Amino acid sequence: MRVSAKSDYALRALIEISNQADGETISAEEIGKLQDIPHGFLQAILADLRRSGMVMSQRGQSGGWRMAQDPGTVTVADVIRAVDGPLVSVYGLRPEAVTYNEAAEVLQHVWIAARSSLRDVFERVTIRALVERDLPREVTLRTRDDEAWQPH
Repeated sequence: MRVSAKSDYALRALIEISNQADGETISAEEIGKLQDIPHGFLQAILADLRRSGMVMSQRGQSGGWRMAQDPGTVTVADVIRAVDGPLVSVYGLRPEAVTYNEAAEVLQHVWIAARSSLRDVFERVTIRALVERDLPREVTLRTRDDEAWQPH
């Protein structure tokens, strides 16, 4: 799986928004500066997150962005789906919608298994866990294997 810049930036923006005390707002400019995200790209990402109901904007002197949902209920999977679509797609289709001939139909099982593995991580990690740097044990255990850190 390739994590897009859009998903990475969206998660980083949500960390900054969630870091604000008691629902205070933070400007897109400030988020961009803190996370080195290009302004135009960030505006498009924030619009996607607003459409998904994760964030809300406030106009005016004390305007900016804030969470519309509890950061403890928004998962990494939710964010990726909001800005990039399904976790796994094959030619733009969900794995269960792809058809193969008999010789290659086993590939569909590989794509479904890959999606299941991604869900095991992405649906367990919330924005609050990222803000608090407190990943679920199941996720942390996966990073303790030296092999996990090796490029292949």
